Amino acid sequence: MEEMEKLHVLFYQKLGELFYAIAASDKIVRKAEYKALQQMVLLEWKNMDDYKDSFQEDAAYQIEIVFDWFEYDNLDANECFKSFTEFYKQNTSLFSKERKKLIWKTANVIANSFSGMNKSELIMLGRLKLLFS
Repeated sequence: MEEMEKLHVLFYQKLGELFYAIAASDKIVRKAEYKALQQMVLLEWKNMDDYKDSFQEDAAYQIEIVFDWFEYDNLDANECFKSFTEFYKQNTSLFSKERKKLIWKTANVIANSFSGMNKSELIMLGRLKLLFS
């Protein structure tokens, strides 16, 4: 796999980390949040580009894989958000206007998927908005 493809696979893995951080911001990841993520990957992210992972699967599935793995390990949402922030700052060229728009949409869909947004999710979304501005 060439370097650019590896970077794009990492991009999708970092998105999984971000979306996990949004869902886990209130210390509980609900089934509805994971289902919302799966729908967004299937309906939106898969169509974003043609990058493949090392198994020749659409790299967008890395979003779900990382989200699932982080949930299993019960990682800290704030640490995950910090890690995503560092990646974003080091790779701003990967974050086109279109991609930022879809990231924002996905984050909101996840946050709204279980009886509306709570305070923790609103704070995390606010941090994401500041990062992107």
